[in-house]
Amino acid sequence: MSAPDRVLTVEDIYTAYGLSQVLFGVSLQVTRGECVCLLGRNGVGKTTTMRSIIGLTPPRRGRVVWKGRDVTGRAPYQIARAGIGFIPEDRRIFGDLTVRENLTVGEAGAGEAARRWTVDRVFALFPKLATLARQRAGSLSGGEQQMLTIARTLMTGPRLLLLDEPSEGLAPVVVKALADNILALKREGLTILLSEQSLAFARRLADRAYIIEKGQIKFEGPFAALDADAELRRTYLSLG
Repeated sequence: MSAPDRVLTVEDIYTAYGLSQVLFGVSLQVTRGECVCLLGRNGVGKTTTMRSIIGLTPPRRGRVVWKGRDVTGRAPYQIARAGIGFIPEDRRIFGDLTVRENLTVGEAGAGEAARRWTVDRVFALFPKLATLARQRAGSLSGGEQQMLTIARTLMTGPRLLLLDEPSEGLAPVVVKALADNILALKREGLTILLSEQSLAFARRLADRAYIIEKGQIKFEGPFAALDADAELRRTYLSLG
């Protein structure tokens, strides 16, 4: 991984909620145009890593470097305007607004990243949303809300998408459609860091994986290495 291609570097971060320490020296790197997955069971630190990157829960030690700039501790809106989009697990759509209105809210938040996405272009990627353009977002299904959250974030013009547990709670047919959408974004050249519990979902999308357990990185490498190590999968990814 050459330095010019490295867009995100997380260096030895320690993050806590009050007196509860969650991350213990987490480090990871993401290269331009790739999809990297942070794998692990529920409650091991995946979401906290995402929140640390976007500035919602700033690390107490370590650094978050975005395109060569130290953004550790900056306000979330500043990090978002620098080109990082965050899609939380709980989606946080504006339920009383229509689908189209949600998208225009996202467009208003576009920062220094070029506005590469328009409402029409987003509707081309998510045709289902086009049919729901005038519907209140709060009435959408879980899968439709997930698509809307991704679409609204695209309207801000991000260069890196942080996707926190995108397949959580969705029906298999919806998960497949969501994976197709994410692959389309990857083909567009968008850089993606996602957190997941589902190895099958992550394997379809990601170039490389990190496994996190109890707030520490336990594995980093290509999926071929992970697939070849049954004991590693059993130890850190099995829910049984």
